[in-house]
Formats: sequence, structure tokens, C-alpha cells
Amino acid sequence: MKKLPIPLHFSLSFSVLPPQSNSLKEAVLEEGTIAFKSWVKTGHRSLQTGWIFDVQDPEEVAVNSSKIKVKQRGPYTYRVRYLAKENITQDSETHTVSFLQPNGAIFEPSLSVGTENDTFTVLNLAVAAVPHLYPSAFVQIIVNIFIKKSNSSMFQKRTLKELLWGYKDPFLSLIPYPVPTTVGVFYPYHNTADGVYKVFNGKDDIISRQSVYVYVYGASFPPFIEKTRVLQFFSSDICRSFYAVFGAEINLKGIPVYRFILPSLAFASPLQNPDNHCFCTEKIISKTCTLYGVLDIGKCKGGKPVYISLPHFLHASPEIAEPVEGLSPNEEEHSTYLDVEPITGFTLQFAKRLQINILVKPGKSIGALKGLKQNYMVPVLWLNETGTIGDEKAEMFRNQVTGKIELLGLVEMILISVGAVMFTAFMISYCACRLKSVK
Repeated sequence: MKKLPIPLHFSLSFSVLPPQSNSLKEAVLEEGTIAFKSWVKTGHRSLQTGWIFDVQDPEEVAVNSSKIKVKQRGPYTYRVRYLAKENITQDSETHTVSFLQPNGAIFEPSLSVGTENDTFTVLNLAVAAVPHLYPSAFVQIIVNIFIKKSNSSMFQKRTLKELLWGYKDPFLSLIPYPVPTTVGVFYPYHNTADGVYKVFNGKDDIISRQSVYVYVYGASFPPFIEKTRVLQFFSSDICRSFYAVFGAEINLKGIPVYRFILPSLAFASPLQNPDNHCFCTEKIISKTCTLYGVLDIGKCKGGKPVYISLPHFLHASPEIAEPVEGLSPNEEEHSTYLDVEPITGFTLQFAKRLQINILVKPGKSIGALKGLKQNYMVPVLWLNETGTIGDEKAEMFRNQVTGKIELLGLVEMILISVGAVMFTAFMISYCACRLKSVK
């Protein structure tokens, strides 16, 4: 069972709570409350959009170790996080609730440039992993027999559906002993679940409920968020925690919110950010862990050479992106942020942007990789998962929360003004009385 910290799967589990003491009861995660109903199955539309890096010069790279020329293709959009939580179990002694979050994705053709059958030239995921999974030259020679027999190379053509959700790899299928033969960036995903998670339900302490809840979903923080606060998240996708810091004040559908952003320091080298020391697992390619902008999550992915970064290697060391042409990093399109309403602590909008890369090393015993003369951090795709409060709920929020807060502010100003007038009148009367008594 996973203990919290938080996933960087953001979601907007928003509901307007009734005022005063009833709001505390309705904020508890237990059967029958408003918070529980909106928590079990969120009512917003969460979308995950992807762009694939289509390789334009596969032969030149494999034979001459030239620069990899990529062309970004997309967007391809899926609806995600639409399934209700399962196996919900309350523990009255610890005031916690445990659950599973089922995974699911539905392709959205109207929000995509093509279909799931669109074809791309991409890295051969299985071939690229061989030098990492089997460092022994003898084993690589054996494996190379099956790679050659299957006519596999460094790059391959795959459809969007195959690349994301899995395909039977031809060379793995030839190996005469039991090995997983299905490969995909997100495989397995469908019919799986994230968890088990356990969070406080707020029965004894609503502040604990909210702080842990956001650590898991990025949905609600404790109320009265200050600009100096650092917001913490955990992502089960990449097996690590992240944090966000205040960036700006913005107006979202008439609601004042604080925008918190994922800082460049989150992807810094261990020398700059000691929290990242676990994500530098080798010393040669990382130049003794001095390079920055990518994090090794191979231990989270069964030893495969998977690295994450911001899209287009935003904020990464120049050496990492140097062997790749066709990238255009920019802060506006490629940064991660979440917009939090500071009074209630609700997240009303977010954008989670990450890039998936595979480290490819030369392999003298692997025919498909023997032409390489350098290491490549090959970008495969980048993702943008977004969610925004709907117009109807935004109006509800303005009417029942923002409007009342503004009304309270107006009443406060009126009371202060009335008090000032009364005080002035009192002082004038007092002074007048003093003058009369002197006369």
C-alpha cells in the first residue's frame, strides 16, 4: 500500500460546500458527503494530449551516428481519469480511507490531428534497451541473433496505438524462453489500476485530509494558501515527488487564483538540488551527475533506460539536446503549472507537461547499434495533461465563494467607514463639549 506523498496526476475534484459548520462535515471523505461524492468520481473533463517525435533520418543515425532529426507530430488527445475509484475502504480507527484508481483512456478524434492508426518512425524500444538490460557481451551476442533474425533495427515504424498501448515485438517473440513480448510506452495501462493508496478522510482533522488529498491528486490544498507556500506532489507514473512554487496571480473565469509552477530546480543536477541524487544512477553519461534537465526513472521501469524531462528538453543541459535537431523549447508551451484559489485551496486549472526519453548507448555486439559513436537521449513523445473548472461550476464558485468573500470585504469596508465616521463625530462632539465647559 502506498503511503503519501502525492501523484502528479492532477485532477479537479471540486464542489461548493455549504457555509459555516456544515462545510466541515461535508468536506469529510465518507459516504453521504458532498466531498466524497465528488472525490469518488470527478465531474470535470481531464484530457491528455500527446505529440510524437517522428524521426526523419533513421538510416543516417544508425549507420553514421549523425544527429537525430525529429519532427513533432500532434496533437493526439485522450480523455483520462474518468473512472470512479474502486475498493474504497474506511478505517474508523486511523481515520483513513484506502482505494484504487482505475486507469483508462478514450481517444478523442475531434481534438486530434489524425487517428490512432497514424504511423511514425520511432525508436525501437526493445532493441534500445538491450545494452542496459544485458550488459554482458556474451549475452548481447546471443540476443543479437534474434534481433538479426527478426530484421529489427534501431528505428521502426509503429502506429500511435501500438506505440502507446503496446505491440508484440518481433525479436522478443523469437526468444525461446519466457520473456514479456509486448512493448509500449504505457503498456500495461488499460484494465490496470493505480494504488493501493491510503489518505486521511478528515474525520478528526480536516486540514490533514486536505493536505494529503492534494498530495495525491493535486485537487485541494488546505485553505488560505500563501504565495510563500511550496506545494508538494507525488507522481506514481514516474515514482517521485515534485513541488511547485508561486509564479503569478491570474484571473480564471472571473476567479482570482494563484498560479504555481514547476521550477527548473526540480530537474536540476544533484549538485544543485540534492533531492535528485536518487535519479542519477551512473557517472559517465551524466558527467558525474553534473548534467541537468533529465531524471533517470529506470529503477521504476524495470531497469529500462527511461528518462523524463520537460518537453523539448526545456531547462536541460545543452549537451543533452545537442545530438537532436528539431526541438524548440519554450516556457509558455512546455512548463507545468496549477492554478489554486487561495481562500479555499481548490485547484481550478492545471497543466502537467512531461517528456519521455530513452537513453541509447552504442552496442558493439548488437548489429542494430554498432554504428553509433555516441550516446543519444532520444525523445519519444511529450504529454500535456490538462483540466479546467467548467463554466457552470465556475459560476457556482463565483456566486457561493468568491462573491461572498467580496461581499464580506465590502461589509468590512462599510463597517470600517461607519466606525470612522462615528469616531469622528464623537471626537467633534467631545471637543465641542470641552469648549463649552471652558467658556
